Amino acid sequence: MDTQRKKGLLDICVLAVLKTGPSYGYLLIREVSQCMPISESTLYPILKRLEASGCLTTYQQEHNGRTRKYYQLTKAGEERIRVFLSEWDEMQRIYRFVEERSQEGLQ
Repeated sequence: MDTQRKKGLLDICVLAVLKTGPSYGYLLIREVSQCMPISESTLYPILKRLEASGCLTTYQQEHNGRTRKYYQLTKAGEERIRVFLSEWDEMQRIYRFVEERSQEGLQ
């Protein structure tokens, strides 16, 4: 998959996981990996970018004697998910256009 397209989709997948509640890095990787492969070296820049854009916030909490960083969805993150989902019809139309034109070339 195209790197830029994958990057955008990974952003939305991370936000979708956070829609269910706050989470931390390892759990985010485990959840997102059910849909698309993702590594720590990919996840953490995404989290920084999403935080900088206001789509999520962070807080720290102790867990088993260690401090763990949690990520939490904001209203801006919820809006980004909503916009992504609203674009589905347009994406299907583009996909059909490309598919039809590609098949015309094979005939």
